[in-house]
Amino acid sequence: MPGEVGKRLYEHACGDCWKAWLQHQTALINHYGLNLREPRAKEFLASQTEAFFFEARQPDGA
Repeated sequence: MPGEVGKRLYEHACGDCWKAWLQHQTALINHYGLNLREPRAKEFLASQTEAFFFEARQPDGA
């Protein structure tokens, strides 16, 4: 992944986390029928990538 987000991912994401993301990304592509040649699909996946890795999550039951 190019740019600042790609650099942050390279520096901070572990291998297992990256594998989990690839599975999640595939599910998103299939669920929404994304065509990755379309800019909106790429933008959506980029925002989902940032959310997956960098947005704080609440523990279950919080």
